[in-house]
Amino acid sequence: MVDEAASVPRMKDRSITIRNIYVMMAYAFRSIDTLTVRDVETESFDHLHDLFAEILARGVSAQVKRGVHRDYLRHEEPVATIRGRIDISRTVTIRATTPSRVVCNFDEYEPDTPFNQALKSVIVLLIRHGDVAAGRKDALRRLLPYLEPVTLVRPGSIHWHDFAYRRTNATYRLLIGVCQLVVQGLLPTEEAGTNRLSEWLSDDAMSTLYERFLREYYAFHHPELSPAAREVQWDLDPTRALGSDQLPAMRTDITLRTGGRTLIIDAKYYGRSMAESAYGKLSVRSAHLYQIFTYVKNSDTRHDGSVSGLLLYARTEMPTQPELDVVVQGNRLQAHALDLTVPWEDLRAQLESYLSALTEKSNQSLVSRLPPPR
Repeated sequence: MVDEAASVPRMKDRSITIRNIYVMMAYAFRSIDTLTVRDVETESFDHLHDLFAEILARGVSAQVKRGVHRDYLRHEEPVATIRGRIDISRTVTIRATTPSRVVCNFDEYEPDTPFNQALKSVIVLLIRHGDVAAGRKDALRRLLPYLEPVTLVRPGSIHWHDFAYRRTNATYRLLIGVCQLVVQGLLPTEEAGTNRLSEWLSDDAMSTLYERFLREYYAFHHPELSPAAREVQWDLDPTRALGSDQLPAMRTDITLRTGGRTLIIDAKYYGRSMAESAYGKLSVRSAHLYQIFTYVKNSDTRHDGSVSGLLLYARTEMPTQPELDVVVQGNRLQAHALDLTVPWEDLRAQLESYLSALTEKSNQSLVSRLPPPR
């Protein structure tokens, strides 16, 4: 568990960090084409709640102008005139009290969809319990009349995995992503005894956002590398594979491939990226290193050093950060920290620099450059 001090950026870095969170969300929710850095260059966000309020105020306002999402929703109710299909058994049951009514099942095209229910619930949540500037709260309140026909649901009851996106509702992807971050990342549990939103996203929410951002960044800027989360098969000896179905599944966060070379990236978001021994020695976390090493060695089925591994931590305020670049058994392993508090162009330069592992002719050439053992 990460302590709060390690999770929340320092005040002098917060505005830049929040702006980068904005860009990370644009990539993670595949909205970078419509939501760019220019949209927030004139905005200053000292609080994460203000950022979410601004995105929803702008996004929902634009959605209202083009028309909010509607869908055919099933209704079953007593009506005076026949609509859709008659429910015979229920109609017989109510005839004694309401003889002029028939129970019908029918579909109606309306805005009370899960998409709009999520938007309305989170807008109300930010207004009531968020640390949002007065002007942005007013902007959110002005949107509520347009959502009047929409049911206000409990945020914790929303099934986020049920949302399916198509061309007709793709503009909701970022908005629903923001709503999910607010509910899952900022809303305390009911056991906490308060509805006040947390100051910063939970570690789980930030970890998920961080991983999605990295994968979508490379997918957007480097589609030629076929970025994806891929399953790694165990490099088994076929003559001895008893109980191989009991081996755990291995799935990478991001795999990049080009010209016969592969880079496996494992995204890590921890308040303390380094482990400290009882004697005060700092080292890369052994479990993380063993994990990436296992991915790399089982992916390098040709045993030619063409697969490299990178542990990419989000930089913390700890004085020592991961800075590892070694060759182990012919494969290059790295561990670095991505600084989310620097201006976007600097952050992007960091992301581009990690691709060097895909441009080297062979990891075996690194071995020759290592000093001889003593």
